[in-house]
Amino acid sequence: MTDRIALTGLRARGRHGVYDFERAEGQDFVVDAVLELDLAPAARSDEVTDTVHYGELAQQLVAVVTGEPVNLIETLADRLLAVCLAEPMVAAATITVHKPEAPIPHTFADVAVTMRRTR
Repeated sequence: MTDRIALTGLRARGRHGVYDFERAEGQDFVVDAVLELDLAPAARSDEVTDTVHYGELAQQLVAVVTGEPVNLIETLADRLLAVCLAEPMVAAATITVHKPEAPIPHTFADVAVTMRRTR
């Protein structure tokens, strides 16, 4: 599949992490989602019903990030992938979860987990 929809830099506040203070204070997470699907039907019809509505997808992904806390961003990424693959048109999805405020006692730019799943 060569067609893709990419939603990058989706920011939401969540309470994920293994430490109590991460759960109590929360922090921002940034999500990148890449969906692989056939976009030819949408290109021909010019109808949003023939593609994945990225605004609705963003809402669903934010609901996961702001929802039930998990310990690991690997678990969070897996839950976000499930949302993406619930769309019947999606053949594969890649999710990257960035945790820019991870509790690391050193200077760093980002911590991220990337996972890809196919049907």
